[in-house]
Amino acid sequence: MTRPTTPTASEDRSAPVPFTQAPLAAVYEMRMLSTAAEREEAAAVVQDRQRWLNLHGLPVPARADIPAQFREAQTMPAGLFEDGRLLACMIPERDPDLGWGQSPCLFLQSVHTLPGQSDDITRLITLWASDFAARVDLHVVRAETLARHALEAEPLAALLRRLTDTGWDVCGSGPGRDGDRVARLELPAEHRPGLRALISCQVHAQPAPDDRSNA
Repeated sequence: MTRPTTPTASEDRSAPVPFTQAPLAAVYEMRMLSTAAEREEAAAVVQDRQRWLNLHGLPVPARADIPAQFREAQTMPAGLFEDGRLLACMIPERDPDLGWGQSPCLFLQSVHTLPGQSDDITRLITLWASDFAARVDLHVVRAETLARHALEAEPLAALLRRLTDTGWDVCGSGPGRDGDRVARLELPAEHRPGLRALISCQVHAQPAPDDRSNA
């Protein structure tokens, strides 16, 4: 009687089972603020930032009620979240009439970050805005920051240096969207496919009203 052959170790070893790791969720989320509670939270972030500016002797808008802009139903604000916590808010608009700049743009109106955060939040907003503008076929992002004094005067100069370090260009100064004197900022649009692993995006930029004075 013949003895059955014993399988070799290599034959006995079961075939490897393919392992597919689920993609990790993005750390940050940029999305529209769709509920009254979220809008109120954004208004609170703005108020916290304005108190911080006052405590540090920095200017706040004199001609516009910025917290009210986030509460108004007709605006479409967006927010940057981490684990459900609102870190920054803004109102993204597509090609408003700013009175400066030569081409259609994504305009980030009333950008405010939660006090106590690092400059990394500003960098994240910069990266997201550049990528988002490219995805909606715009070539430039524009924004404004208050400039009551010369652009070379501190502490504004330090802020502008940090912004230029992240990719923004300073395009002089003049009257801003809300009437205050501002520094005018531009950022080139750039597709950044890998960014979506860090920041998920559910944002759409609202078209600018044809005539704000008649709104």
